[in-house]
Amino acid sequence: MESKSDFFEFIPFTGKAISNYLSTREGETKIGERLNYDHSSPECKYVIIGISEDIGPQANLGLKGSKFAFDAFLSRFINIQSNRFLEGDEICVFGEIVQSAPFISVEEGRKRIELLDEFVQEIIQPFIALGKIPIVIGGGHNNAYALIKSCFSELKKSIDVINLDPHADCRDLEGRHSGNPFSYAKERGFLNHYTVLGLHQQYNSEKIYTYLDKNNFTYTFFEDYLDKKRNLRDDIHSISAKRSAELALGIELDLDSISMMPSSAFTPSGFSIEEARNYMREVATLKNIAYLHLPEGAPQSESEKKVIGKTISYLVADFIKINSTK
Repeated sequence: MESKSDFFEFIPFTGKAISNYLSTREGETKIGERLNYDHSSPECKYVIIGISEDIGPQANLGLKGSKFAFDAFLSRFINIQSNRFLEGDEICVFGEIVQSAPFISVEEGRKRIELLDEFVQEIIQPFIALGKIPIVIGGGHNNAYALIKSCFSELKKSIDVINLDPHADCRDLEGRHSGNPFSYAKERGFLNHYTVLGLHQQYNSEKIYTYLDKNNFTYTFFEDYLDKKRNLRDDIHSISAKRSAELALGIELDLDSISMMPSSAFTPSGFSIEEARNYMREVATLKNIAYLHLPEGAPQSESEKKVIGKTISYLVADFIKINSTK
């Protein structure tokens, strides 16, 4: 019988491993020089974990490349400045789940994602138990399911999720992939209320809209932001006012939502990086946040790795700076 270790492995990070990415300069201190390597310490509130796989998007008939996003992020993030705005002592880079076998077929990929779900939960759930906030970077949006399940399994309650995404990712229960993490989580009782902001009207089927309506989920359209009929800040705070603070909240931002971003479902029309940062800075103020998930970045070249790496670095830094002071 196949096991998760046949297709995935976990690589823990040490100070020595991080130092390979560092570019030091006299008179400056980089975040990588201040990271906390004791993930159980009270000072470490944010635990960064990479997932370097692209089976989920390919099993959803998407593009490969999301297995390269975490490395692109890490090499940039640890070289940002440690200063009065963000020092780094509150951050631990724990390690990386790595895809160790190539994508074979859609059918086989969907089976492997079930094994990956188990693996991700094994890594994430202990941090939920410790009251940390896992920041999960890379891989496909399929991994949202394991994050939601980790919270449910530890907290014994379903959770709420807010997502910035052109796609609802509530496709049929046809085998696990990046297009159905939230429908699977809802079907199995792990997801309470789902909010997805910025859907592209013509890139979600009528069946998806019917599903969202049937489950009383909240959704908005990117076209309404284009027409100035809505704004993200008001929508986020409206959601916050309505939800129960007793339930944990998962924060999602699909890199597909950003215009011209190298991602698994590239779009030339979407939110700007500045608007994505505004979203991140607003959601970071919400109560009872359980995790942050930044999937679907899929760089294919060195120049694309720079774009993905710096974009995710901005988003992570924004989240931590705002969340740690609220």
